[in-house]
Amino acid sequence: MQEVTPSNSSTERSTWMGVLSRSDRDHLTSLVKDVTNVPFVWLRKPQVGLVMVRGRAGGTGAAFNLGEMTVTRCALQLEDGTVGQGYVQGRDKRHAKCAALVDALLQQESEYKRLLASVIEPLKERQAERKLEQSRKAAATKVDFFTMVRGGDPE
Repeated sequence: MQEVTPSNSSTERSTWMGVLSRSDRDHLTSLVKDVTNVPFVWLRKPQVGLVMVRGRAGGTGAAFNLGEMTVTRCALQLEDGTVGQGYVQGRDKRHAKCAALVDALLQQESEYKRLLASVIEPLKERQAERKLEQSRKAAATKVDFFTMVRGGDPE
């Protein structure tokens, strides 16, 4: 099996960008303190905008416009030419910048394994814990409805 590196897997990049976008900004910035001073130039400074969210009834029905969601995006370029992009829900420009910087660094062979282990994996674990906690809370509020049948015919 071929080792996944930044140069041979676009699905890997898609995965880490998803993890970065769903992460808590404070947790992300605490994990990447050592890389926040990496020199870069802005290709697109953080911008706040709207995207249309689409849904499907029952997950399989016809697509419909659910509503709009606020998103912040940006793009930056490192000194070696590597481009990083950040897309995050909401209006958090610092979160988008941090996500773009980590995205760019993860594309470099020299930083890939280190950042994958020290940033992406801890973020994935935190997100899995939050999802489990939400599932437990939802399960605790579950109501089972049932119908009681009385003895016989009411004649």
